[in-house]
Amino acid sequence: MTSTNGGCPRVIRVLVADDQEAVRRSVRRILEAQPDIEVVGEAVDGLAALELAAALRPDVALVDIRMPRLDGLEVTRRLSGSVRVVVLTTFDLDEYVYPALQHGAAGFLLKRSGPSLLAEAVRAAANGESLISPSVTVRLLKHVTAPRRPARSAAPVVALTEREVEIAGHVAAGRTNADIAAELFISAGTVKTHVASIQRKLGVANRVGIAVHAWEVGYPVPQ
Repeated sequence: MTSTNGGCPRVIRVLVADDQEAVRRSVRRILEAQPDIEVVGEAVDGLAALELAAALRPDVALVDIRMPRLDGLEVTRRLSGSVRVVVLTTFDLDEYVYPALQHGAAGFLLKRSGPSLLAEAVRAAANGESLISPSVTVRLLKHVTAPRRPARSAAPVVALTEREVEIAGHVAAGRTNADIAAELFISAGTVKTHVASIQRKLGVANRVGIAVHAWEVGYPVPQ
């Protein structure tokens, strides 16, 4: 979604769905401060989100879990396949995280995650990637992989380089490309290239797949 057309970067079109006006206003302010993101609509409940998504055809929908008329999980399920959905919520309970991901969410962010992570989640979703709040990622992956870790998963078809193993560990810790770049003193673009290479070698679709593999095989995961 960040490719160019005639020399001009494409703007990511976002729909914000939340029943609290203050939240919608805050999210709009954060996203519209970014040169490559535009908020094209706001929905006050789940049904309105579906209607606006059909009319506006946004690239990404930021959807709250708890909304009147239709909750965020059902909105995510119905939009999956046509719009990339990032669930934005106050609650990081497993009863929300797992169904959201199962219904096709491209990301799961807590509202306290901060402006930079919010913008990065939108960009990741628009580019076909997934981003989950770091605090949620670590707990989620420990829970998902714990029963299987002693068995150790099979090695990738193509071995990861030492740098790729290091970056995979950072992904498993829930860190963003910007975080990893700062930690390793490389550019965010270089991190993105490594992440794409890791996904290809592991045969996984997104960052969550990288993180699951890292936890399963015991890669070093920074605390």
